[in-house]
Amino acid sequence: MESILIVEDKESMAQMLKETIETAGYRPVIARDGTEGIRKVRTDKIDLVLTDLKLPQKNGMDVLMAVKEENPLIPVILMTAFGSVDLAVRAIKEGAFDFITKPFDTDHLLHLIKKAIDNQRLIAENTLLKEELSSVIGMPKILGKSKEITDVAQKIQKVAPAKTTVLLLGESGTGKELFARAIHFVSPRKDNPFVPINCAAIPGELLESELFGYEKGAFTGAEARKIGKFEFADRGTIFLDEIAEMNISLQAKILRVIQEGEIERIGGLKPISVDVRVIAATNKEIEKAVADGSVREDLYYRISVFPLSIPPLRERAEDIPLLADFFAKKYSAEIKTAAKSISPEAIDLLMKYPWKGNVRELENTIERAVILCDGGMITPEHISLPQGAGASTIHDLPMEGTLEETTKEAVRLAETRRIRKALRETKGNKSRAAELLTVSYKTLLTKIKDYGIE
Repeated sequence: MESILIVEDKESMAQMLKETIETAGYRPVIARDGTEGIRKVRTDKIDLVLTDLKLPQKNGMDVLMAVKEENPLIPVILMTAFGSVDLAVRAIKEGAFDFITKPFDTDHLLHLIKKAIDNQRLIAENTLLKEELSSVIGMPKILGKSKEITDVAQKIQKVAPAKTTVLLLGESGTGKELFARAIHFVSPRKDNPFVPINCAAIPGELLESELFGYEKGAFTGAEARKIGKFEFADRGTIFLDEIAEMNISLQAKILRVIQEGEIERIGGLKPISVDVRVIAATNKEIEKAVADGSVREDLYYRISVFPLSIPPLRERAEDIPLLADFFAKKYSAEIKTAAKSISPEAIDLLMKYPWKGNVRELENTIERAVILCDGGMITPEHISLPQGAGASTIHDLPMEGTLEETTKEAVRLAETRRIRKALRETKGNKSRAAELLTVSYKTLLTKIKDYGIE
């Protein structure tokens, strides 16, 4: 519920505004003069300020300036019975969201309030987008039919409605951020920000200012107030990826946020209340990190209220065809070509590979294959995997029969792959492919026919 500060010295007007705002589902906070209004902005959690222009002590313009100094994201709507175009222009130039002249229709006021709050949320989200910290457009897709992945999906459905802190455990590339987004988007917080931050990607001395922000003059170079990611995530979710990489002193401050629901900007003099759900993740064996002292034990117990282990791709190979098909369609659309299918041989190759980089490695492999594939079907020749990856690079060799039979099959597979590569490089020109392979044109045609090469 958004909190709206009403700064109004007339009792009857203040009471009418309070009732109007309560009826609309907001939480009203009353101040009877400008000085009290400024104090409440600095001490309370305020989402919007509705202030009269003519007030005892500090006036409405003073309140506006104080709000913009405290938090530029808080919208201010000014009310006056002495409105003029010049005054309205000045107020808006100084940062007011809008200007309303008494007497006014309460429906119009509520429309302005909703518009201002929606605009505030949009500004916050745009700021995050510009910093590449929020890029999700809709509910993320968790693809898979294996028991391992469906078990995780069921647990997400159970934990999402609560504010419970979740710890995602899994190897790099398993998609921990995708699962964190899924928790957020099926939770009551889905209409508020999801703010991811990679704790390993930001130097320790900068991470604190990214998370908590700082006041003007807090240190050399702090020329203006900076709002931290926890404030941006208010009423939403913050995803702390690779939390085990965070230094010990900062871990203590994260613990306080989880326990008390308060942060302090660097250089700040007062705590700021935030309502943020924390989802953390790590690819480390976190119990060992606790044992060796690199992760605080009390923080570990706080973040692991609901641990979720994301299985590596090699343990759910039956999901590979579904994932590969999804990525093939995704990257076909990106390069504006017809959707490419994947041949059974290519799928078999993918399912035999160990995928140490998990889903991220599979996605990169399919993206390359889509780029390399000129036709409508991805075949093993388009699948680029590291050399020495095992049987998946020379797939389907017979493990029964004589050594001679195995050798013949290996030659057939190797020649088939090399011929297809040559034909791809020469765009199907068989004469040029024969020259490239240093065989006669007749020999190449025979092998194409014998090996069933399309």
